[in-house]
Amino acid sequence: MYNNEFEKDTPWDDLHEECGVFGMYDFDGGDVASTIYYGLFALQHRGQESCGIAVSETEGPKGKVTSHKGMGLVNEVFAQDNLEPMKGDIGVGHVRYSTAGASTRENAQPLVLNYVKGTLALAHNGNLINAMELRKDLEYTGAIFQTTIDSEVIAYHIARERLKSKTVEEAVGRACRKLKGAYSLVVMSPRKLIGARDPFGFKPLCIGKRDNAYILASESCALETIGADFVRDVLPGEVVTITPENGIQSDLSMALPKEQEARCIFEYIYFARPDSRIDNVSVYASRIKAGRFLAMDSAVDADLVVGVPESGNAAALGYSLQSGIPYGTAFVKNGYVGRTFIKPKQSSRESSVRVKLNVLKEAVNGKRIIMIDDSIVRGTTSDRIVKMLRDAGATEVHVRISSPPFLWPCYFGTDIPEREQLIAYNRSIEEIRDIIGADTLGYLKVERLHEMVEGLNICEGCFTGKYPLEPPKEDIRGDFER
Repeated sequence: MYNNEFEKDTPWDDLHEECGVFGMYDFDGGDVASTIYYGLFALQHRGQESCGIAVSETEGPKGKVTSHKGMGLVNEVFAQDNLEPMKGDIGVGHVRYSTAGASTRENAQPLVLNYVKGTLALAHNGNLINAMELRKDLEYTGAIFQTTIDSEVIAYHIARERLKSKTVEEAVGRACRKLKGAYSLVVMSPRKLIGARDPFGFKPLCIGKRDNAYILASESCALETIGADFVRDVLPGEVVTITPENGIQSDLSMALPKEQEARCIFEYIYFARPDSRIDNVSVYASRIKAGRFLAMDSAVDADLVVGVPESGNAAALGYSLQSGIPYGTAFVKNGYVGRTFIKPKQSSRESSVRVKLNVLKEAVNGKRIIMIDDSIVRGTTSDRIVKMLRDAGATEVHVRISSPPFLWPCYFGTDIPEREQLIAYNRSIEEIRDIIGADTLGYLKVERLHEMVEGLNICEGCFTGKYPLEPPKEDIRGDFER
């Protein structure tokens, strides 16, 4: 009964991030579109619904932007015949996943804006909590919107501020002061590449360099993919402007005191690729630590530690290293199941979980298993995964979760739903254990989160209800999505 009530239309109980952004400016005048393509490929895990690239020639006619975007994965939207004609030495790219609302081509990014001062192309990762009021302000002064995403609200405000600013970077900074919530932005103007990160640092953004070209990317793994060197992270509250004349210029006038910063902890637990470093902390090392903490705080005797792929794997290894219980592989993942997956009907014999994961019977048969996963949101798949292990011959299944229980929704760009849909809301751990059918259940302690990321200041609102800034009075997450 529980599953039918909470299943909604989610193929499985995964969390989803919003987007990945990428920008590049080649000071030698080389074309950047194909490199942006490979950069987006490396960020595909951040969004698999739509993607796009916009490029411009800084020496060509001012304001001529070539762009292409569409629904689907990067290698589905782009091919040689539409990438080849995209000439330009400056460009931005985007991969998107929406939490709710319209999943349409119109909402794909980057957004390209033609206005009185020229053109802007913008890619945005994050979620604004004041998008609705900003949008209304614009609509009452005659603005006409083409999309239902808050990124367009940002683009309009940058364009509006540009009319009374000396430079485009000043306009970006002035527009950002109006924004409340999470954002990492990459903005292309005719002669400048600009990056901006919200003062709390919710979403990651970093700078790279390859030969005489500079790159902005959501994660450092994208820099590795294109053979670029990591320069540094864009700091929370920083606006960086990249030009051949001045290299990287920094504006930190929006920065908050360090103790007020609030990075999204789920970058480290789940979203980011394990080979990324965010704010000088290794994602892989964080996950290993989470597993070690679980072994310290929720020890249990067993024969094998296994991870639910992919983000459960490193935490499972950490648990194994700390406990001395062997680490093994219990699941084979079908890597070809994308976001466009057609979910089997309830009456169908095909299970969406079994389409995604299969169990290696030889690995688990006759053994006591510790199964590590990164989170339980609604709980709609955990019971099935536990059952799959039992059906394969596991004698005991002990579930350990490398995050604390979700008790509150997220308003800043993670699709954690309203409280009533969260399995941990109004339930004890013992009740949750009973629902998912595990022998024991343990979660990461909230106090461990700071240790896990070497003391970085983080947002833990979805666990404690203490948000770094006042959440909206009404849940607007279905109205404006990135």
